[in-house]
Amino acid sequence: MAWIMLVLAGALEAVWAIALGRSAGFTRPLPTVIFVVALIASMGGLGYALRSIPVGTGYAVWVGIGAALTTVAGMTVLGEPVNLPRVISLLLVVAGVVGLKVFH
Repeated sequence: MAWIMLVLAGALEAVWAIALGRSAGFTRPLPTVIFVVALIASMGGLGYALRSIPVGTGYAVWVGIGAALTTVAGMTVLGEPVNLPRVISLLLVVAGVVGLKVFH
């Protein structure tokens, strides 16, 4: 259950990161509310997961999932550039997250 919660918390990290960018410095109410709710839920999920997953592993997986999903959203939805070095770098992040889970 802890790993499922960690993955969900990592996905929520991507949600709050995107909402933060869309909030325009907290001047737009809806993205700001989404940011706050997703941030609280993400931290809560991370905290729950860290009860049974070591902090170094859990935090690295949480950050990796959030970074990877935020990058994918940026490239697919937000118009950020897609090029081979970025895709390879993203795959390396995913490989690192998978490695941390496999070798836990």
